[in-house]
Order: sequence, then structure tokens, then C-alpha cells
Amino acid sequence: MTGAPRAKRLNAEARRKSILQAARRAFSETGDMNGTTIRAIAEKGGISEGVIYRHFESKDQLFFEAVVEPLSEAVDQLVAATEVVDRDEPLTPERQIETLEGLYRQLISTLEEVLPLLGLVLFGDPQVAKRFYRESFSVAMDRLAEAWREVEQRYGFELESPDIAARAVMGIALMVSLESRHKPRFDVDRAVKLVSEGTRDGFFPAIGDPS
Repeated sequence: MTGAPRAKRLNAEARRKSILQAARRAFSETGDMNGTTIRAIAEKGGISEGVIYRHFESKDQLFFEAVVEPLSEAVDQLVAATEVVDRDEPLTPERQIETLEGLYRQLISTLEEVLPLLGLVLFGDPQVAKRFYRESFSVAMDRLAEAWREVEQRYGFELESPDIAARAVMGIALMVSLESRHKPRFDVDRAVKLVSEGTRDGFFPAIGDPS
């Protein structure tokens, strides 16, 4: 009588991926790198701590490969999304709105997908947060500002403080993504339309000279 078939052993690459998945779940559940132990990660993966140490030198390495690197890749997508503001097409009021709506949709979609990891990194270990913000997140906003400067040069108009404008747009997209993720009935289409118009026109009307 033959025994039950043994589970197939994973090769090194597959094992690393399974450990990273387990680590991502463990870090996300605790919300803190320092509060997550190698033992907790091993339990999530159904393996021993020794197996983890055969593939990763430390918990810090695990955190960067499981959380920070995927998040940095997602931010690279945000950088690519900023290219939408720099197309070779005639700039009309309608085209401005269409372009801004496309930009907001891409930013919101990407941010909503990575919100759990984003919160874990930005509001976790201060040194990790500083490094990620400077090397990745801030880069996306700087690229957006550069794209707007290129539009300025092409059409001969001047945007006041594109670096601040880019950060305002990213902040709006982040808040809309939070609303979308946590409010089931939140109308994303309406929000994108309104914030696009508001970004183009300004959110508050200018107060005229009372005299």
C-alpha cells in the first residue's frame, strides 16, 4: 500500500516568491515592520524560520523585497502616467479636461491598488519612509511637474509653481483613491470630472475688487 503523495518541492525562485507573499501578508496585518517577527512570517508561509534564512539574510531585506520594491515599481507606473500630460496634440479647453481626467484615472487606479503597502511604508519606520519618499514617491511628482513645464514651453503659457501643482494633483488623487477604496458607493466618475475641472479652473472663484 502506497502512502499519500508528497507535496512537490518548490525550486529556489518559487520558494522566494512564496516567502515574499507570506511576508507581505504578515507585514500588512501588523502594519509595522518592527512588530513583525520572522516567526510570524514563517507561520504565514507554513515553513520554518530556517527556510527563510536560507533565502533572506534579515527581516530588513525581506521588508524591502516584499513591500518597498513592489511599491517602488508601482510608483514607476505613476511616473509613466504623467506622460499623458505631454502629448503632441492641439491644446483646447476640451483637450485639457480630457487629459486631466486621463491622468487622474491612472493615478487613482494605481494608488488604490497599492494603498495598504503605501501606508505601511510611509507611516512605518521613519528611515524607510524617508528613503522611499525621496527616492520614489517624490520622483513621480517631480516628473509630473517637468511634464507640465514642457507643455508650458510648447504653448507659451506659464503655470505658477508646477512643482506645487503636481503635489496638489497627487494629493487629490490619493484622497479620491481612499474614498473609492473605503466607500462602496463613492462615485469615482463624478469625482474625476469635478477635480479635473477644478484643477483646470481653480477650485475657488477669484474675489473681484469691491471698488
